[in-house]
Amino acid sequence: MAGALAKTVIAPLDRTKIIFQVTKMSFSARGALHFLIKSYKEAGLLSLWRGNSATMARIVPYAAIQFTAHEQWKHFLHTDRPDSSSTGMRFLAGSLAGVTAQSITYPLDLARARMAVTHRDMYGSIVQVFVKMWRAERPKAFYKGFTPTMLGVVPYAGVSFCTFETLKHKHKEMTGKSAPNPLERLLFGALAGLLGQTASYPLDIVRRRMQTSGLNGCNYPYDTIRGTIHYVYRTEGIIGGLYKGLSMNWIKGPIAVGISFATFDICQNALKELPVFRSAH
Repeated sequence: MAGALAKTVIAPLDRTKIIFQVTKMSFSARGALHFLIKSYKEAGLLSLWRGNSATMARIVPYAAIQFTAHEQWKHFLHTDRPDSSSTGMRFLAGSLAGVTAQSITYPLDLARARMAVTHRDMYGSIVQVFVKMWRAERPKAFYKGFTPTMLGVVPYAGVSFCTFETLKHKHKEMTGKSAPNPLERLLFGALAGLLGQTASYPLDIVRRRMQTSGLNGCNYPYDTIRGTIHYVYRTEGIIGGLYKGLSMNWIKGPIAVGISFATFDICQNALKELPVFRSAH
């Protein structure tokens, strides 16, 4: 529920960001707005959510696995204890949760990226993505960009979960309340998302280029992390290349992570109050 709600809300912004990430178009707020308006006029309102079915197919299991894994890693690393104050262990628990979820659901993330940057005539469904990739590129294509994704998810998930859990811990110390209210959860999650996205953004650029290689009109193969970073830096620079679209992420990232973390906490607490869960506990 947390993942699906968050991703659906920011889907048009997410698709816009991916389009700029995988092409040489210079990013600007005006350019992003122009893309959204153009897409709406040419293909209708629902075109702004193109690829969202693939996103849902990925984010539902991904978020479920990530949040579940995080609860288990917190227990294993003893960061779920009331007296725990280890920021390093919180970061490690978050990173391991992200790596666990991303490893299991990665092909779905790749399919979603390909659907976002292509026309419906090429990939009409997530099944078509997998079938065409299997026929044209063979099994190795399903994990194209896997390494930079793993490298990026460590700081992203680690910083995000660590920031959120630390803010909740500090809030409890300062106010004496057992849990923050929904608005406070939303704000804590927004800050967590802002820091997490910024920490891992260049690797997000690399993975998107590698995932969509051959689809965006560029002849460069994007086969390796080092080669991709060098090519993007040489042709587009640091701000215009490796950090292209970061300002968009500063808008959508905090919204998505804030909604996701707040929804998870609220749903988890609500479920714990149900008779069937209380008796099982």
